[in-house]
Amino acid sequence: MAAAGGSSSSNYWEDLRKQARQLENELDLKLVSFSKLCTSYSHNNSREGRADRYSSDTTPLLNGSSQDRMFETMAVEIEQLLGKLTGINDKMAEYTNSAGVPSLNAALMHTLQRHRDILQDYTHEFHKTKANFLAVRERENLLGSVRKDIESYKSGCGVNNRRTELFLKEHEHLRNSDRAIEDTISIAMATKENMASQRGMLKSIQSKMNTLANRFPAVNSLIQRINLRKRRDSLILGGVIGICTILLLLYAFH
Repeated sequence: MAAAGGSSSSNYWEDLRKQARQLENELDLKLVSFSKLCTSYSHNNSREGRADRYSSDTTPLLNGSSQDRMFETMAVEIEQLLGKLTGINDKMAEYTNSAGVPSLNAALMHTLQRHRDILQDYTHEFHKTKANFLAVRERENLLGSVRKDIESYKSGCGVNNRRTELFLKEHEHLRNSDRAIEDTISIAMATKENMASQRGMLKSIQSKMNTLANRFPAVNSLIQRINLRKRRDSLILGGVIGICTILLLLYAFH
């Protein structure tokens, strides 16, 4: 009965770990797509803003609105996945608290902490990407309002108006600054992805080193036993050589 209970508990823990890894993989893919969507949003709106100069104000920005809908949908999906992963981590925490074997409990706590770290990283990345997207969208809406004001001013005062030309130059300067900021953000996000990959490699190396460290006491014990046996063999061999030497000397002086 006890063995059956232990097997059932082990299966329950492995099932929780399997669910956690599956949710983490889904979140990783969703966050990559979410990041690409947020990065491309401002670039698409920049191209639409330049195209608006040569088209009427009644042209609908279908791409921008579809990206907004996609953003809202993906944000809800990621929040749901984060909630599910949080629930799985809570169940794993309850299981570790109910485990009775200290050594097993320590190993489970180490695994649980690794899953908690992954959840924290994903949550932080999601909120940061979402905040960047909202900031870009707010800036694009503001610039869109400025564009409309410019077009209205041009239609009322004429294209050759000096003040309109200065306003357009200033607006172009703002657009160039925005593009430079967007390029910087893209480079920063690419750097972040590389650092996340390196961090995963370092965590894997650290885990392997911890495993080796846990095995060192057994290795050290084996080495000590080998050294004791070598020392004992050396003493025996030395004693035999000494006795043989004494016998030879007695025989020589007899």
